[in-house]
Amino acid sequence: MIPIKYTFRNFGARKLTTGITITGIALVVFVFAAVLMMAYGIQKTLKQTGSDDNVHVTRKSSTGEITSIIPGDVQNIIKTLPFIALRADGKPVISTEPVVIINLNIKSGGMSNVTVRGVSEPVFDLRPQVKITEGRMFRWGARELIVANGIHKKFQNSNIGDKLKIAGDYWTVVGIMDAGGSGFDSEVWGDEVQLLSAFNRGTTVSVVTFKMKDKTDFAKVAEAFRTDKRLLEFEPEIEQTYYEKQSEAMSMFIKILGLVVTVIFSIGATIGAMITMYAAVANRTVEIGTLRALGFKRRTVLTTFLTESVMISVVGWIIGIALASVLSFFNISTINFASFSEVQFSFALKPSIMLISLIFSLLMGFVGGFLPAFRAARLNIVSALRAL
Repeated sequence: MIPIKYTFRNFGARKLTTGITITGIALVVFVFAAVLMMAYGIQKTLKQTGSDDNVHVTRKSSTGEITSIIPGDVQNIIKTLPFIALRADGKPVISTEPVVIINLNIKSGGMSNVTVRGVSEPVFDLRPQVKITEGRMFRWGARELIVANGIHKKFQNSNIGDKLKIAGDYWTVVGIMDAGGSGFDSEVWGDEVQLLSAFNRGTTVSVVTFKMKDKTDFAKVAEAFRTDKRLLEFEPEIEQTYYEKQSEAMSMFIKILGLVVTVIFSIGATIGAMITMYAAVANRTVEIGTLRALGFKRRTVLTTFLTESVMISVVGWIIGIALASVLSFFNISTINFASFSEVQFSFALKPSIMLISLIFSLLMGFVGGFLPAFRAARLNIVSALRAL
């Protein structure tokens, strides 16, 4: 076996070409990891939106909350289910919620869609992760709003005291809320009754959400919806599961788009690794001949050059993943395909992303180094020594 120190010595012998190759691999790893972090960030944000002891009810034919319709009589039936948790005052922890989309002007220019959710009084018992950080809660029966941090930072007229135009009328912003990095951080909340009145929707809401007395009661809830003919058109889901599913289309789109871009970039990085290793073989022809004359086998030479190429890819991976990890400190926003509205999220790194990007990096190093390593292993001993 050729000593490891021989490989390390030659690893730094060609600093320029090796550095360029490492930079190329690092950039590919950075882009690849960033794409996966973006997709995972959306999934994580929407999953945090829900709770595993809340049930989220929508119409079966709906593709999202804004296309769901639940009439008043159905809401009353749902409210009578025995599985709903009660507050200390005996009232059920349930929120009947109309969900609509409005356009708001972005501070930096342009316009985007924003979700406005009408909520019922027990909403904070239902979603305790949501806190008022500035101002106050809106008054029930008044056309007042609380806006999430993400909306407050990005959109115009979202400061306390400002007015937002909704359905031809002006609503006053009275508070700013923090939803703990969940999807609610991209929403505006107001009184359910006032929102229904503004849009002339009568008693028809988009979603009914309630807290179960016990997490294990969901099977009974699902059975109640299957057996009651009045509820057959409506589908209950664990709230956390529902919002996680809402991220699937957007996450898949990002992954596919990112993979295409990454593959294109990786071709260039692989070619760079191949050029570097071919140069290494050309510059060390005599050394290879000497090693072969000393009795080292061809597979040993092959392994040595492949190891060097893989080492280059590992260094590139370390740099690339380090750069990608910095993205975790940034928040971005995009349009969620499921809701057609703005959703704010942060890049999120997890061990599996690091592992996948490492495998991808090693693959580039192996592919880029195999042919040069094979050429080195096949060099004729006599011809190699004559190059001296």
